[in-house]
Amino acid sequence: MSSQSVEKRKETLASMCDERARMLQDQFNVSMNHLQAMSVVVSIFYHGKNPSAIDQRTFARYTDRTAFERPLTSGVAYAVRVLNSEREQFEAQQGWTIKRMDNVEQTPVHEDEYNPADLEPSPVEDEYAPVVFAQDTVSHVISVDMLSGKEDGENVLRARESGKGVLTAPFPLLKTNRLGVILTFAVYKKDLSPDATPTERIQETAGYLGGIFDIESLVEKLLHQLASKQTILVNVYDTSNFSQPISMYGSNTSSDGLHHVSALNFGDPFRKHEMHCRFKQKPPWPWVAITTSVGILIITLLVAQIFHATMNRITKVEDDYHEMMELKKRAEAADIAKSQFLATVSHEIRTPMNGVLGMLHMLMDTYLDETQQDYVRTARESGKALVSLINQVLDQAKIESGKLELEEVSFDLRAILDDVLSLFSGKLQDKRVELAGYVSSKVPSTLVGDPQRFRQIVTNLVGNSIKFTDKGHIFVTVHLVEEVAELMEVERDPNSTLSRLPVADRTRSMRGFKTFNQEGSTYTSLSSPDNQVNIIVSVEDTGQGIPFEAHARVFNPFMQVGPSISRTHGGTGIGLSISKCLVHLMKGEIGLSSLPQIGSTFTFTAVFTNGGQEVNNQNNFISSEFEGMRALLVDPNPVRAKVSKYHIQRLGIQVEVVSNLNQDFSSLHMLFIEEEVWDKSLGRIHFGISPKVLILSNSISSTRSTFSAPGVVSPFIVMKPLRASMLAASLQRAMGVGNKEKYRNGELRMLSLNNLLRGRRILVVDDNPVNLKVAAGALKKYGAEVVHAERGKEAISLLTPPHCFDACFMDIQMPEMDGYYLVYIYNIHNRFEATKRIRDTELSINNRIQLGELSVEDYENVSNWHVRIMAMTADVIQATYEECLKCGMDGYVSKPFEAEQLYREVSRFFHTVNDENP
Repeated sequence: MSSQSVEKRKETLASMCDERARMLQDQFNVSMNHLQAMSVVVSIFYHGKNPSAIDQRTFARYTDRTAFERPLTSGVAYAVRVLNSEREQFEAQQGWTIKRMDNVEQTPVHEDEYNPADLEPSPVEDEYAPVVFAQDTVSHVISVDMLSGKEDGENVLRARESGKGVLTAPFPLLKTNRLGVILTFAVYKKDLSPDATPTERIQETAGYLGGIFDIESLVEKLLHQLASKQTILVNVYDTSNFSQPISMYGSNTSSDGLHHVSALNFGDPFRKHEMHCRFKQKPPWPWVAITTSVGILIITLLVAQIFHATMNRITKVEDDYHEMMELKKRAEAADIAKSQFLATVSHEIRTPMNGVLGMLHMLMDTYLDETQQDYVRTARESGKALVSLINQVLDQAKIESGKLELEEVSFDLRAILDDVLSLFSGKLQDKRVELAGYVSSKVPSTLVGDPQRFRQIVTNLVGNSIKFTDKGHIFVTVHLVEEVAELMEVERDPNSTLSRLPVADRTRSMRGFKTFNQEGSTYTSLSSPDNQVNIIVSVEDTGQGIPFEAHARVFNPFMQVGPSISRTHGGTGIGLSISKCLVHLMKGEIGLSSLPQIGSTFTFTAVFTNGGQEVNNQNNFISSEFEGMRALLVDPNPVRAKVSKYHIQRLGIQVEVVSNLNQDFSSLHMLFIEEEVWDKSLGRIHFGISPKVLILSNSISSTRSTFSAPGVVSPFIVMKPLRASMLAASLQRAMGVGNKEKYRNGELRMLSLNNLLRGRRILVVDDNPVNLKVAAGALKKYGAEVVHAERGKEAISLLTPPHCFDACFMDIQMPEMDGYYLVYIYNIHNRFEATKRIRDTELSINNRIQLGELSVEDYENVSNWHVRIMAMTADVIQATYEECLKCGMDGYVSKPFEAEQLYREVSRFFHTVNDENP
């Protein structure tokens, strides 16, 4: 055999021998550590407690149940230290005499090897170490003095002086004749420092814990675990006496001559152990090398084939990847093209619709008979429906492209709910369906979030309920999530509803919400900022309901319950899909519960921020004219009475609820009576002069004469759904206080706009003559002096200081500045170029005035020029409010705009015009 092969076999043998030595040492240490831990247990529970917590039965059971942690021990025993002066008392307590080992040099393993009763009592010594506890396998050593044996005595004395585990020399275990060793640990009365002296350790010694290790079993088990094709022979020696080593395991079977020695460390520095290893097989014949070479060649060819196949596979994967990337680019280009198409179509449709709706609005301000007004109103509502449909399609497109973002502004949730109820109030008059809204007093009066998107969600849900509800009620409620979690614990009466008709269980619509636990009834309070507000909104109706099999698809875009729905009620089927996406953007969840012919309940949660004001107590709304007044509400339906009381209390009125008219009305300012109560009690009512009587009616067909009776004060009619502004206007007319026309036909809004715009000189810039006429007409209607321009360059010229304009309404998409660029998806910045040039000019002039390069007298004594610029656009995808502000504009109005939107924006930035511009 070559020297290279010999060296390789030596390295292999050394590696295998070292591995087995390390494994043997590690497994021995596991058992040794457990024995040391048992010594601590004995110290604590036997010597550290009075009375002791350990007896023979406890010790035997514990050692037997933990024997699997000491697989290499034959038994465990504990011997206590007894001084000669304590012997008599100790033997009396134990009930036996301390015995001497006599000629037994090894601790017996099995009881049948000898009879302990035959042993003689231990002679008088300075101290003894009798065994008091033992595992059942060696329980026969109880009462034997371990110090009376030569080997064991030396072992015990060395263990207590060193404070470490001490091993005996190998000895044959009785009956099995297998070699083993005893490991002894001293047990101390208290914890000693590592540097304690031997004298201190002897004084504090309480006893000794010993365990027997079967070395042959340990090595055989180890070799069985590490069995390999190239078997080696292993011998273990105790080399404490180097001249006469003791063989603990192995045989003298011949080998090929290679030999390796690995050192063993069993934790006792006084005893040395070694493992000797050698190969069992002879060196291989030369033909083995040839066979090996052939095998290596075959393996190499196989590896080459695998490598070749792998490279082919990688090449194919790369080709597929490039193909997928190309398809991805095409899909992205198609998505951009779709967005561009939708934006362009939106602009092209909304621009003429702005003219149509604006002209119809202006036509309604002219003198028209009732029929003509009806025609104009119908045309205007149809135009609004078309604009709403366009907005829904564009919202869906923005959601799919991930470009829909939410605003963060302060808003009044109660006012938004009032607006939604007002929007649908006229559609329910003929159906005799009651529409109501309720907001818990714990919901803050001001929240921070996106009010328009919140309004859109509620409008979609209420609009769907109105489509499919022909009787009963539609009820919108807003609570904090914590409130609902508490209310859900209380069982609800199925007939305790707004119209006393059964409804779908609201708790079922929250079943999948992560906010609640798996049962859907316990609120899970997640860590959140202190100013975070979690609200939950439910829209409950008594309509047709939705079949269970259709629940899964109602939130899918362009999907409806059935094909007959779109034919009967119309709609695109994307309202709920958009609502679901908006709810997710608000970090909320949405669900439904529905029963056919019973009704549906949609519930969603949303996360807002507290606006910083105190929680609304419902006593500080619009008017202080009714503050402190007392009213009585007569309604036998507790749910409906709660809603009516909520709206009346918003005006600062103190309300008491009763179920009938058998009351004293002398001290009241006003009396609210539900229509059904009035109908049943008509002819039996006598109020005298006071209070004012107001009937809460659900139908516009009910007139004052319908509710009048001979001898009864003619009541005032309050139409539902109740809203704060409508209720205040009705009370002003009934009580004869305040401005009776304050809330009629939007005259307050018109008056405020007149005050804001009268005498203002405003420049309107739009390239579309119709839109220009509409915008100019709307502003002139409120007293503004309007100058119009059709080009951006003309606007720049007119707005170059000094000028006399208070504000400018500018279309942000005009085909001049950098040429005709109506394809504006790729040219966002160019749309605002006119505004940027105006701001640059103003900044340059302001800086030169401050530096003294220009005279402030030449610029009408104004040192800081900044004309208010309001954006006008039909582009509802890209022309966002943030983009307008970024380019220097002061506000944003989406076409077609109305008086309310115009007032909201103008009142915001005209407040400071008088302070900044002449």
